[in-house]
Amino acid sequence: MTEGRISSAAVNTPPHQGSSAGPAPAASGGRSAGAAAVPPLILLFAALAASDIAGVAAGWPALEWIAKPLLAPVLALHLWRRTGTRHTPVLAGLLLATAGDVALLLPGTAAFATGLAFFLGAQLCWISAFLRAGALGHLRPRRLVCAAHLAVWAGAVAALAPALGPALGCAVAVYALALLTMALTARVLGPRALWGGLVFVASDSLVGLGAAGLDFPGRGVLVMLTYTSALTLLATAFIPRRPAPRPA
Repeated sequence: MTEGRISSAAVNTPPHQGSSAGPAPAASGGRSAGAAAVPPLILLFAALAASDIAGVAAGWPALEWIAKPLLAPVLALHLWRRTGTRHTPVLAGLLLATAGDVALLLPGTAAFATGLAFFLGAQLCWISAFLRAGALGHLRPRRLVCAAHLAVWAGAVAALAPALGPALGCAVAVYALALLTMALTARVLGPRALWGGLVFVASDSLVGLGAAGLDFPGRGVLVMLTYTSALTLLATAFIPRRPAPRPA
Protein backbone atom coordinates (compact mmCIF):
# COMPACT_ATOMS: atom_id res chain seq x y z
CA MET A 1 0.00 0.00 0.00
CA THR A 2 1.44 3.33 -0.98
CA GLU A 3 1.28 6.28 1.31
CA GLY A 4 -1.66 8.65 1.53
CA ARG A 5 -1.71 12.15 2.86
CA ILE A 6 -3.84 12.80 5.91
CA SER A 7 -4.33 16.53 6.05
CA SER A 8 -4.22 17.85 9.49
CA ALA A 9 -1.89 15.34 10.80
CA ALA A 10 7.56 -10.09 -23.71
CA VAL A 11 4.78 -11.65 -24.15
CA ASN A 12 5.92 -15.15 -23.30
CA THR A 13 6.51 -16.09 -26.93
CA PRO A 14 8.73 -19.12 -27.70
CA PRO A 15 11.97 -18.77 -29.62
CA HIS A 16 11.75 -18.66 -33.42
CA GLN A 17 10.99 -22.14 -34.59
CA GLY A 18 11.98 -22.15 -38.21
CA SER A 19 13.57 -25.59 -37.70
CA SER A 20 13.59 -28.33 -35.08
CA ALA A 21 17.25 -27.94 -34.31
CA GLY A 22 16.62 -26.25 -30.96
CA PRO A 23 16.93 -22.61 -29.91
CA ALA A 24 18.53 -20.21 -32.31
CA PRO A 25 22.17 -19.38 -31.50
CA ALA A 26 22.85 -16.27 -29.44
CA ALA A 27 23.18 -13.09 -31.44
CA SER A 28 26.72 -11.96 -32.07
CA GLY A 29 28.04 -8.57 -31.05
CA GLY A 30 29.05 -9.21 -27.47
CA ARG A 31 25.67 -8.49 -25.89
CA SER A 32 24.91 -10.72 -22.91
CA ALA A 33 21.81 -12.90 -22.99
CA GLY A 34 20.89 -11.73 -19.47
CA ALA A 35 20.65 -8.10 -20.54
CA ALA A 36 18.37 -8.94 -23.47
CA ALA A 37 16.12 -11.12 -21.30
CA VAL A 38 14.57 -8.30 -19.26
CA PRO A 39 10.95 -7.95 -20.48
CA PRO A 40 10.07 -4.49 -21.83
CA LEU A 41 7.15 -4.09 -19.42
CA ILE A 42 9.45 -4.72 -16.46
CA LEU A 43 11.77 -2.03 -17.79
CA LEU A 44 8.78 0.30 -18.09
CA PHE A 45 7.74 -0.54 -14.53
CA ALA A 46 11.26 0.22 -13.29
CA ALA A 47 11.20 3.59 -15.06
CA LEU A 48 7.80 4.44 -13.57
CA ALA A 49 8.93 3.38 -10.11
CA ALA A 50 12.06 5.50 -10.37
CA SER A 51 9.98 8.47 -11.52
CA ASP A 52 7.54 8.09 -8.66
CA ILE A 53 10.30 7.76 -6.08
CA ALA A 54 11.96 10.87 -7.53
CA GLY A 55 8.64 12.70 -7.24
CA VAL A 56 8.32 11.68 -3.59
CA ALA A 57 11.91 12.67 -2.80
CA ALA A 58 11.67 16.03 -4.55
CA GLY A 59 8.14 16.82 -3.37
CA TRP A 60 6.66 16.94 -6.88
CA PRO A 61 3.07 15.65 -6.63
CA ALA A 62 2.55 16.05 -10.38
CA LEU A 63 5.22 13.43 -11.09
CA GLU A 64 3.60 11.10 -8.56
CA TRP A 65 0.22 11.52 -10.26
CA ILE A 66 1.78 10.57 -13.60
CA ALA A 67 3.76 7.53 -12.45
CA LYS A 68 2.02 5.93 -9.47
CA PRO A 69 -1.35 5.07 -11.07
CA LEU A 70 0.49 3.15 -13.84
CA LEU A 71 2.64 0.94 -11.58
CA ALA A 72 0.23 -1.91 -10.83
CA PRO A 73 -1.44 -1.87 -14.29
CA VAL A 74 1.92 -2.36 -16.01
CA LEU A 75 2.65 -5.38 -13.80
CA ALA A 76 -0.86 -6.71 -14.42
CA LEU A 77 -0.32 -6.41 -18.17
CA HIS A 78 3.02 -8.20 -17.89
CA LEU A 79 1.44 -11.03 -15.88
CA TRP A 80 -1.48 -11.30 -18.31
CA ARG A 81 0.82 -11.43 -21.35
CA ARG A 82 2.89 -14.20 -19.78
CA THR A 83 0.14 -16.31 -18.20
CA GLY A 84 -3.18 -15.21 -19.70
CA THR A 85 -6.13 -15.49 -17.32
CA ARG A 86 -4.73 -18.34 -15.24
CA HIS A 87 -4.17 -15.99 -12.30
CA THR A 88 -7.31 -13.86 -12.35
CA PRO A 89 -7.25 -13.16 -8.57
CA VAL A 90 -3.73 -11.73 -8.87
CA LEU A 91 -4.80 -9.51 -11.76
CA ALA A 92 -7.84 -8.35 -9.79
CA GLY A 93 -5.62 -7.59 -6.80
CA LEU A 94 -3.34 -5.45 -8.95
CA LEU A 95 -6.30 -3.49 -10.30
CA LEU A 96 -7.57 -2.90 -6.77
CA ALA A 97 -4.07 -1.77 -5.80
CA THR A 98 -4.29 0.75 -8.65
CA ALA A 99 -7.49 2.19 -7.21
CA GLY A 100 -5.86 2.28 -3.77
CA ASP A 101 -2.83 4.12 -5.12
CA VAL A 102 -5.05 6.78 -6.69
CA ALA A 103 -7.10 7.19 -3.50
CA LEU A 104 -3.96 7.56 -1.40
CA LEU A 105 -2.69 10.36 -3.60
CA LEU A 106 -5.54 12.48 -2.27
CA PRO A 107 -5.31 14.27 1.08
CA GLY A 108 -7.55 13.59 4.03
CA THR A 109 -8.64 10.83 6.35
CA ALA A 110 -11.53 9.80 4.08
CA ALA A 111 -9.14 9.25 1.17
CA PHE A 112 -6.82 7.23 3.41
CA ALA A 113 -9.72 5.03 4.55
CA THR A 114 -10.83 4.54 0.94
CA GLY A 115 -7.33 3.54 -0.11
CA LEU A 116 -7.15 1.16 2.84
CA ALA A 117 -10.40 -0.50 1.70
CA PHE A 118 -9.09 -0.96 -1.86
CA PHE A 119 -5.85 -2.48 -0.60
CA LEU A 120 -7.81 -4.75 1.73
CA GLY A 121 -9.58 -6.07 -1.35
CA ALA A 122 -6.20 -6.54 -3.06
CA GLN A 123 -4.83 -8.52 -0.12
CA LEU A 124 -7.91 -10.77 -0.12
CA CYS A 125 -7.48 -11.41 -3.86
CA TRP A 126 -3.84 -12.38 -3.39
CA ILE A 127 -4.68 -14.58 -0.41
CA SER A 128 -7.20 -16.36 -2.62
CA ALA A 129 -4.52 -16.93 -5.25
CA PHE A 130 -2.09 -18.37 -2.70
CA LEU A 131 -4.77 -20.62 -1.24
CA ARG A 132 -5.47 -21.94 -4.73
CA ALA A 133 -1.76 -22.71 -4.98
CA GLY A 134 -1.94 -24.91 -1.85
CA ALA A 135 -1.02 -22.53 0.96
CA LEU A 136 -3.07 -24.32 3.62
CA GLY A 137 -1.29 -27.61 3.09
CA HIS A 138 2.05 -25.81 3.04
CA LEU A 139 1.36 -24.02 6.34
CA ARG A 140 -0.23 -26.89 8.26
CA PRO A 141 3.10 -28.23 9.61
CA ARG A 142 4.50 -24.72 10.15
CA ARG A 143 2.55 -23.63 13.22
CA LEU A 144 5.42 -21.66 14.75
CA VAL A 145 5.65 -19.51 11.63
CA CYS A 146 1.91 -18.85 11.79
CA ALA A 147 2.16 -17.98 15.48
CA ALA A 148 5.02 -15.55 14.77
CA HIS A 149 2.96 -13.71 12.16
CA LEU A 150 0.02 -13.50 14.56
CA ALA A 151 2.30 -12.10 17.28
CA VAL A 152 3.64 -9.45 14.89
CA TRP A 153 0.06 -8.46 14.03
CA ALA A 154 -0.96 -8.18 17.70
CA GLY A 155 2.13 -6.15 18.60
CA ALA A 156 1.73 -3.72 15.69
CA VAL A 157 -1.96 -3.15 16.41
CA ALA A 158 -1.30 -2.57 20.09
CA ALA A 159 1.47 -0.09 19.33
CA LEU A 160 -0.42 1.96 16.72
CA ALA A 161 -3.98 1.84 18.07
CA PRO A 162 -3.60 4.65 20.67
CA ALA A 163 -2.31 7.10 18.05
CA LEU A 164 -4.83 6.13 15.36
CA GLY A 165 -8.01 6.38 17.42
CA PRO A 166 -10.87 3.85 17.66
CA ALA A 167 -12.33 4.01 14.14
CA LEU A 168 -9.11 4.19 12.13
CA GLY A 169 -7.42 1.82 14.59
CA CYS A 170 -10.03 -0.89 13.95
CA ALA A 171 -9.75 -0.42 10.19
CA VAL A 172 -5.97 -0.68 10.33
CA ALA A 173 -6.21 -3.78 12.54
CA VAL A 174 -8.44 -5.55 10.01
CA TYR A 175 -6.18 -4.55 7.14
CA ALA A 176 -3.05 -5.60 9.02
CA LEU A 177 -4.52 -9.04 9.66
CA ALA A 178 -5.20 -9.48 5.95
CA LEU A 179 -1.72 -8.20 5.11
CA LEU A 180 0.01 -10.63 7.46
CA THR A 181 -2.17 -13.47 6.14
CA MET A 182 -1.12 -12.60 2.60
CA ALA A 183 2.54 -12.63 3.60
CA LEU A 184 2.05 -15.95 5.36
CA THR A 185 0.25 -17.70 2.50
CA ALA A 186 2.71 -16.28 -0.06
CA ARG A 187 5.33 -18.70 1.24
CA VAL A 188 3.72 -21.48 -0.80
CA LEU A 189 5.26 -20.13 -4.02
CA GLY A 190 8.81 -20.07 -2.75
CA PRO A 191 11.42 -17.43 -1.88
CA ARG A 192 10.33 -14.79 -4.41
CA ALA A 193 6.75 -14.64 -3.12
CA LEU A 194 7.90 -15.04 0.49
CA TRP A 195 10.13 -11.97 0.23
CA GLY A 196 7.43 -10.12 -1.67
CA GLY A 197 5.03 -10.64 1.21
CA LEU A 198 7.55 -9.65 3.86
CA VAL A 199 8.63 -6.51 2.00
CA PHE A 200 4.97 -5.57 1.56
CA VAL A 201 4.54 -5.85 5.33
CA ALA A 202 7.56 -3.60 5.84
CA SER A 203 6.20 -1.04 3.37
CA ASP A 204 2.76 -0.86 4.94
CA SER A 205 4.29 -0.70 8.40
CA LEU A 206 6.01 2.50 7.30
CA VAL A 207 2.66 3.79 6.02
CA GLY A 208 1.11 2.95 9.39
CA LEU A 209 3.79 4.93 11.20
CA GLY A 210 2.98 7.95 9.08
CA ALA A 211 -0.76 7.60 9.73
CA ALA A 212 0.00 7.51 13.45
CA GLY A 213 2.04 10.71 13.20
CA LEU A 214 5.40 8.98 13.68
CA ASP A 215 7.28 10.45 10.75
CA PHE A 216 11.00 10.61 9.99
CA PRO A 217 13.11 11.90 7.07
CA GLY A 218 13.08 9.65 4.03
CA ARG A 219 10.09 7.59 5.14
CA GLY A 220 8.09 8.37 1.99
CA VAL A 221 10.95 7.24 -0.24
CA LEU A 222 11.32 4.03 1.76
CA VAL A 223 7.59 3.40 1.42
CA MET A 224 7.79 3.54 -2.37
CA LEU A 225 11.05 1.58 -2.61
CA THR A 226 9.60 -1.28 -0.59
CA TYR A 227 6.14 -1.08 -2.19
CA THR A 228 7.39 -1.28 -5.77
CA SER A 229 9.81 -4.07 -4.85
CA ALA A 230 7.03 -6.04 -3.15
CA LEU A 231 4.65 -5.64 -6.10
CA THR A 232 7.31 -6.87 -8.51
CA LEU A 233 8.18 -9.91 -6.40
CA LEU A 234 4.57 -10.92 -5.82
CA ALA A 235 3.43 -10.49 -9.42
CA THR A 236 6.40 -12.25 -11.01
CA ALA A 237 6.19 -15.12 -8.50
CA PHE A 238 3.20 -16.39 -10.50
CA ILE A 239 5.15 -16.44 -13.77
CA PRO A 240 6.87 -19.77 -14.42
CA ARG A 241 10.53 -19.43 -15.16
CA ARG A 242 11.60 -20.34 -18.64
CA PRO A 243 13.66 -23.51 -18.89
CA ALA A 244 17.36 -23.02 -19.49
CA PRO A 245 18.24 -23.23 -23.20
CA ARG A 246 19.85 -26.43 -24.41
CA PRO A 247 23.47 -26.26 -25.53
CA ALA A 248 23.80 -25.55 -29.23
